[in-house]
Amino acid sequence: MSIVFVPKKLRGKAKINQETIQRLLDENDQLIRCIAEYMQKGRAVECVQYQQILHRNIVYLATIADASPDNGPPPAHSTPNETSASTPAGNGHGAT
Repeated sequence: MSIVFVPKKLRGKAKINQETIQRLLDENDQLIRCIAEYMQKGRAVECVQYQQILHRNIVYLATIADASPDNGPPPAHSTPNETSASTPAGNGHGAT
């Protein structure tokens, strides 16, 4: 059973930590492998239950990521001022 399915009385009380996230990622890996195996065998009907669990896990992980205050955008390599300063416009050099 997926760790996302938590009884209502315990919802909101579980601590989200790196271990929980890793367990979900590992579970997703197994679900994807299982789905692929069933698809290769032509048993698409059996895939549906695993796809639903995978979808719930992904939505759960996305919700955690969206709610996390320390997950800002990745740092830029350069600022717009640095970029424009390193390539002066109208310097008279270019293709002739």
